[in-house]
Amino acid sequence: MSRRKFLSTAATGGVILGAPAIISAQPTIRWRMPSSFPKNLDTLYGSAETIAKYVTAMTGGKFTITSHAAGEIVPGLQVLDAVQAGTVEAGQTAMYYYFGKDPTFSFDTSVPFGLNCRQQQAWVMDGGGAALMNEFLRDYNVHNVGICGNTGAQMGGWFRKEINTVEDLKGLKFRCGGPAGQVLSKLGVVPQQIAGGDIYPSLEKGTIDAAEWVGPYDDEKLGFAKVAKYYYYPGWWEGGPSTSMIVNIKAWDSLTPEYKAILQAACSHAYADCMAKYDARNAASLKRLIAGGAILKAFPRPVMEACYKASEEWFAENNAKNPKFKKVHDNWVKFRAESISWFRVTENTFDDFMASMMSRRS
Repeated sequence: MSRRKFLSTAATGGVILGAPAIISAQPTIRWRMPSSFPKNLDTLYGSAETIAKYVTAMTGGKFTITSHAAGEIVPGLQVLDAVQAGTVEAGQTAMYYYFGKDPTFSFDTSVPFGLNCRQQQAWVMDGGGAALMNEFLRDYNVHNVGICGNTGAQMGGWFRKEINTVEDLKGLKFRCGGPAGQVLSKLGVVPQQIAGGDIYPSLEKGTIDAAEWVGPYDDEKLGFAKVAKYYYYPGWWEGGPSTSMIVNIKAWDSLTPEYKAILQAACSHAYADCMAKYDARNAASLKRLIAGGAILKAFPRPVMEACYKASEEWFAENNAKNPKFKKVHDNWVKFRAESISWFRVTENTFDDFMASMMSRRS
């Protein structure tokens, strides 16, 4: 069978479907998709560009999406509002930015002491996460097509002073994303919710004392090491945070099954592409940051344990007062326990062994 004939023949009963004919029969659609991220963050904003590129390619230009950086159509923290209102058809964002509306949003991105990137993807795609989140999001008139990026475990941020004890957190004005601020406030931190593009000037002017963003590759681009020298890890509030492509419900429901499948495929590719770039680039960036004067430090164990205790209190408080939160949390927390138990058997053991061997060699 020729390649052309093979590609145009369905696997079901040999019915000739003809992929080009299917695409040509689809409606012509033009969408706008604002992002919560600036263009200079080529990994995070790049996921929006990747989705747009692949949707155009897979539909032969019949379905095109134009991506727009934060501020071009709406501010970075108003993407959900724009999609909900139908001002735009779609948006690319981190859903935990909207935890102030309801903390349940956070599960779609990351919650304190949560899942790593692979566990997050597994929960969303095969652990019930996607269905639970879209049930929740329907009240906001949006549908999550899919997680479309991930940074991996993030760093704990840039600090002007050392954090040696829990007492050192008191009164600290700290820019942090999502619900981490509510957890840290239990320990005396004054959390600040600031969009990515506004963090550096706030840190430079002393409006804030510390800030976290993502990790070495992005942090190097944003220049945080110039104004705060202590670089802490890990970012326990973001063990594997994902970004998402959300679509207005009316726009989503109007799509053909073929276009819906193409969008989902484009999101899956963007997710893998984003994570691969961070994994490939962070190590070299970290070396350059340290060579430039950044002081790498781990959060002390007592600080980590105090933060863990505070996060458990945060979960319990929201479970008690928010049935939507509890419904998602009950599924999520069981998945977390099982997944961590499995990772300890082989993934963590292998990683720890390889790290010890590389340390010995160096």
